[in-house]
Amino acid sequence: MTLAWRHLLRALYLETSTPRTPKTRPSPKGAFWTSVAKLGLHTKPSMPPCDFTPERYQSLAYDRVLEIHKQHLSPVLTPYFSEPLLLHQGHMEWLFDYEGNRYLDFFSGIVTVSVGHCHPKVNAVAQKQLGRLWHTSAVFFHPPIHEYAEKLSALLPEPLKVIFLLNSGSEANDLAMLMARAHTNNTDIISFRGAYHGCSPYTLGLTNVGFYKMELPSGMGCQSTMCPDVFCGPWGGSHCRDSPVQTIRKCSCAPDCCQAKDQYIEQFKDTLSTSVAKSIAGFFAEPIQGVNGVVQYPKGFLKEAFELVRERGGVCVADEVQTGFGRLGSHFWGFQTHGVLPDIVTMAKGIGNGFPMAAVVTTPEIAKSLAKRLLHFNTFGGNPMACAIGSSVLEVIKEENLQENSQEVGTYMLLKFAKLRDEFEIVGDVRGKGLMIGIEMVKDKTSRQPLPREEVNQIHQDCKRMGLLIGRGGTFSQTFRIAPSMCITKPEVDFAVEVFRSALIQHMESQAK
Repeated sequence: MTLAWRHLLRALYLETSTPRTPKTRPSPKGAFWTSVAKLGLHTKPSMPPCDFTPERYQSLAYDRVLEIHKQHLSPVLTPYFSEPLLLHQGHMEWLFDYEGNRYLDFFSGIVTVSVGHCHPKVNAVAQKQLGRLWHTSAVFFHPPIHEYAEKLSALLPEPLKVIFLLNSGSEANDLAMLMARAHTNNTDIISFRGAYHGCSPYTLGLTNVGFYKMELPSGMGCQSTMCPDVFCGPWGGSHCRDSPVQTIRKCSCAPDCCQAKDQYIEQFKDTLSTSVAKSIAGFFAEPIQGVNGVVQYPKGFLKEAFELVRERGGVCVADEVQTGFGRLGSHFWGFQTHGVLPDIVTMAKGIGNGFPMAAVVTTPEIAKSLAKRLLHFNTFGGNPMACAIGSSVLEVIKEENLQENSQEVGTYMLLKFAKLRDEFEIVGDVRGKGLMIGIEMVKDKTSRQPLPREEVNQIHQDCKRMGLLIGRGGTFSQTFRIAPSMCITKPEVDFAVEVFRSALIQHMESQAK
């Protein structure tokens, strides 16, 4: 079902369903939406319609699932919620649990399901390829890998035209580290504090989030530098970010300059002067930090940082694992929003809509440097299944105008959530671009100290109880991460904002008792 037709069905439902739902009206681009109704203190928001009925759950009992998990799966505590959600089926932006409860998925498998759960076209392509050929390995050719390489390379600027296919973002960044060192013959690599670039032994050196660090040595030759966070960092102002929503911090900067950016660049220079060798291998940066809570840098920062890195002989790597494939709306790739051209681009997650797939794209020169020093091989990278699915994802993004939808619906959502920041003292910051949004929770806007984890947990739990699934991020897990599939519509945004506002009201009530 096309995105436009799904908009229309929702509009017809919303016009005729419940008395409290306002009448729909067309947006400038023809999509339909409703305004957010004022919530009473105990009103449970009405969930938008879904034209899909899940299969009846017939698998393991919930208690048995918990027992098996405890006995045989990783003891690392990763599930959200004290009673983990047991999911059974997905359809586009919706998820269904084992009891048949429906949830609006606004985290898309940690920013992974780009075009919608079990998208009909992607499903059909996967099923067709499943009946034809699953696996060959790189020692034989198969058409899907060449078809995909041609489509993906057409979406990247010159000279980023050589593609290495892998299975995960950690693998992609692992290979990019190796490329940078092989090409420059240098060791030191810089990344931001708060960065997440993977959890492999190699990439753990680039990842600078406390609970991913070990007492044992890993990721040698990696150095961290200050993250230019204009909300929580030492410097920030009122028009630093490339976003419809700016911080609450004030500054005296003219519109075409940014003192915060200049201060953070001085910190970057200090890292180059004190913490690395005179010649370096490279610099990794997410265009927008994901795990750290959707942190945006001051406009112009990455451009200057890239120049400084290249002066030291290093290459610049854009980690597009979460930001790529049109999610940011205005551009297909996050690095384009900064006006920079990286030497290496890594990508995963949304590339396969949930199917294990990743890629590293670089220049012919850097690719040859690697080939001279290493017989790089990956058993499953670029397998027929992944490449067929990857091609279908690119086709869906284009055919359904999902990048444009990310821009329109994402901006609409950012502005809606910004109103909640103005309404609630504990909503410290709303930020992001397109369909990658962060909402940072604070004790108060003056101190900007993180809201205690147990309070954030309760808001999170209340959102789930009302049918909305969102993610978490930040050093203290204080930021809600919102990154739905790019097929999301404005009525669903309205529902999400209503739910979040209702959860905030319930939190304020409980704190007042």
